[in-house]
Amino acid sequence: MFFYCTLAPTALPHHQNMTTSPRRVVRSDLWIDAAFDQRLAREPGVSVGIFPVRGHPAAAWDVLSGAHVYHVSAAKDELPPEWFARAGLVARCPDLLCVSSSGAGYDTVDVAACTAAGVIVVNQAGANAPSVAEHTLGLMLGVSRRMLESDRRLRRERGFSREDVMGHEIRRKTLGLVGIGHVGTRVASLARAFGMEVIATDPLLSAEEITRRGARAVSLPELLAQSDFVSLHCPRDASTLKLIDAAALARMKKGAILISTARGGIHDEAALVEALRSGHIAGAGLDVWDREPPPLDHPLLAMDNVFATFHTAGVTHEARRAVAGMAAEQIAGLLAGGRPPRLINPEAWPAYEKRRARILR
Repeated sequence: MFFYCTLAPTALPHHQNMTTSPRRVVRSDLWIDAAFDQRLAREPGVSVGIFPVRGHPAAAWDVLSGAHVYHVSAAKDELPPEWFARAGLVARCPDLLCVSSSGAGYDTVDVAACTAAGVIVVNQAGANAPSVAEHTLGLMLGVSRRMLESDRRLRRERGFSREDVMGHEIRRKTLGLVGIGHVGTRVASLARAFGMEVIATDPLLSAEEITRRGARAVSLPELLAQSDFVSLHCPRDASTLKLIDAAALARMKKGAILISTARGGIHDEAALVEALRSGHIAGAGLDVWDREPPPLDHPLLAMDNVFATFHTAGVTHEARRAVAGMAAEQIAGLLAGGRPPRLINPEAWPAYEKRRARILR
């Protein structure tokens, strides 16, 4: 189903009709919390167009090609690639001013192509941080206390002892955070409440800022060598792709546990399989995958010491509502002439302002 709906009153004051062009926000028909449309419905002169991601490409382009703002799904394995915000799509949308990612990540957006076209890119970093942080602690506890193994064995067999699934407390263990942004900072706070020592590495922050966020600053090699848990909270980009490879896993403490609620591809899945098989790594809690969902025959899914979830760390009712509300608020602000607080490519701002003045008049 596809349509272009005016969510705000169409009758504008005479002076506004003379000076303001209609402002068109477009999104796909993939699921989004109702808070997005509800917030934009309160904006005079803003319409929201919804296009189908499958089955009707011509009708979809009729809606998308007139967009001023494209709110794009950040789910790279749910959104068909033809609707990624890449150079070809941007070229077919001459009035496009902003690409808004539906999450903290923006794997479906070619930021360089947008910048070259004078299109700004925004994300919703921090909106789902409480949910992702809770999930991170859940994975840590589940793997360390062997909860998943206990659950599986209890459902399928009898005759094993409780000591057969005996785990470890996380209290007094060292947690190493690779990245201490919105999520990492919340994870640090929760971990300290459990009595953990928290260390972190983040190339974007000073040692003083890392300390302020609740961790002791260390280098990545020091973090790998000292941590009982290594938890990934960095963005996926050229500098972090396969950051946790075979060499990095080998530098981790024997018996350590790897946790990732960041992005697939930051840890090398094949290398992790080998590190787990060898016993060097005791277990892993993984919410993100190279391909989502991973194939049913993926070797990591066959391991009882791997707690696997389907990129659901930030998928709670509260987080989805917060992300949708933040996105709509940010879009409303920029269409009213403001500078968005979560601007990914500030270098595009001067060109964007000139294009905005011309396109929206």
